[in-house]
This record gives sequence, structure tokens and C-alpha cells, in this order.
Amino acid sequence: MARLLIVCLLLVFVSSTAYTQKEIVAKQLPEICITPTEFDLYSLINEYRAQKGLPAVKLSASLSFVARTHARDQTDNFKDGGRCNMHSWSGKGAWSACCYTPDHKKAKCMWSKPRELTNYQADGFEISFYSTYPYSSPESFAKDILDGWKKSPGHNDVIINKKIWKDMKWQAIGIGIYGEYADVWFGAVEDDAGEPVPCDK
Repeated sequence: MARLLIVCLLLVFVSSTAYTQKEIVAKQLPEICITPTEFDLYSLINEYRAQKGLPAVKLSASLSFVARTHARDQTDNFKDGGRCNMHSWSGKGAWSACCYTPDHKKAKCMWSKPRELTNYQADGFEISFYSTYPYSSPESFAKDILDGWKKSPGHNDVIINKKIWKDMKWQAIGIGIYGEYADVWFGAVEDDAGEPVPCDK
């Protein structure tokens, strides 16, 4: 079984000016849905947070769109072993390409992906998972994802607001699973777009 766990500690980046405000053009997105496996992972994350005395985080349609989009891009285009890690984005989509390197020099292209792809105007904080293990069920895949993150201090800290994340209050979470990749995005601002609908409706 091959797994790769990567966490990116993203900083909050706010662009503003005292005299002018850049006009925000609303993006027209398709209806966002969440698969049973994605919902299982979402439920497991909130159950884990509850065990730590933390409130549930509301599911976000916008961040789920970002997460699913990134997981699909990773599946189609990411090559392990290069200088760009799993938080990178290819140049083969309706987004700006991003080679995310260990020195975090181009981190800004990651922070702004929710704003770039959706109407969510806050920064995003991503944790990623990759596995080639042949899972027996969607539920077992979701459980293994969270178990892997719980064993990784960096991922675990993001999920349950420890250490540098202790003062963050997650108000939105997006879940995206595609192929062998799973991405979860956290946001400190509520999502006006609401929650995704079940994909099986």
C-alpha cells in the first residue's frame, strides 16, 4: 500500500485598500453534490472533532467544489517524485497553475484557489491524501483517510485546531474525493453558497 500524506500550512492573505474596493464578479457554478464516500469522510471528521469537544464544521458547497476539482486534477496530472508536491495545480484547467514547493515560495497561488474558482472570498487550508490500496468499500476508504491524518501531526492539528491552528474557528469545510486522491479544505468564514446536495438524489 502506497500512501502519501501532505499538509500545507497556509497563511491568511487579505487584499484590501482604504480607498477602493475591487469589484467581485460572481461566478456561475454548477450544482455541487457530495458522494456517499465524501459524506462518510465529512461525518467521520465531525465525529472526531466532537470527541475532542469541538463543534461540527458546516459542509461548504464552494470548498467541496475546490476539493473535488483539485482531486480530479491530481488524478489526471500529478506526478509524484518531482519538485512540485501534491498541493500543486497543473496548467490544464480553468485556474492558474501552481508548483507548490517545500519552501512555500509560491504559497499564494494555493491560498486564493477558493476565490479563484468560486465566490468564496476567504483563503483555504488544504490537507491531502493518496492511496493505491484496493479498499473493500467506500466506508473503509473514508475511515483509512481519517486514520492516516490522525497519525500525522500536521494533518491532525488542522482537523482538531491544535498548535498553530488553536485560534482558528473553522466555519466551512469542503470534501473532494476522486480516483486515489482525497482533499479536504477548511475555511474560517461561512460559505454563502450553502451546502452541497447528495449526489444520489
